[in-house]
Amino acid sequence: MSYILYKRSMKKNSLYLLIGCVAIALVLIFWESDELHSPLLIMVAFVAAVALILFARSRVTDLIQDERDIKITEQAMTRTMLVFWVVFCAFSIGAVVQMLQVPTFSRPPPGQHLVTLLSPRMMGFVQLGLLCLMIFLYVGFRIYYARKYGEWDSDEE
Repeated sequence: MSYILYKRSMKKNSLYLLIGCVAIALVLIFWESDELHSPLLIMVAFVAAVALILFARSRVTDLIQDERDIKITEQAMTRTMLVFWVVFCAFSIGAVVQMLQVPTFSRPPPGQHLVTLLSPRMMGFVQLGLLCLMIFLYVGFRIYYARKYGEWDSDEE
C-alpha cells in the first residue's frame, strides 16, 4: 500500500476516500482489540493510521485553494453536518431511551419481555461506524458540489 502512495500522486477526493477506508479499518481493529482485551492493538493501529494519512496527504496534487474550492468545501461541510447531525442525534436519542428502559433488577417481571434493538456495547460500535460513514457522506457532497460549481471543468488546454 505504501508503495502505491509513494510512487503516485493522488487527488483530494481519493484522499478523503482513503481516510474513510482507514476509519472503517480502525473501527474493525477497535472491535478486535475489545474482543482480545488488548488496548495496545488499537493504540498502535491509530498511530499507524495517522502516519499513513499524513503521508498520503503529502502526495495530494490538487490542494490549491481558490474561491471556488472554498465554496465547494463550505457547501459540502454544511450539507454533511446537516444530514449527519440529524441521523446521529436520532440514533443517540433512541439509544438513550433504550438504556433508560433497562430494569434495575436482574430479571424482568413475569409476562414482561425486555426488547432491545442493540446492546449498549453495540451502540458504541454503531456510533463509531456512523462517524466513519460521515467521511463518505462528505466525499459524496464534495463530488456533487464540485460538479455543480465546475471544479472539474477543463478551461485550459
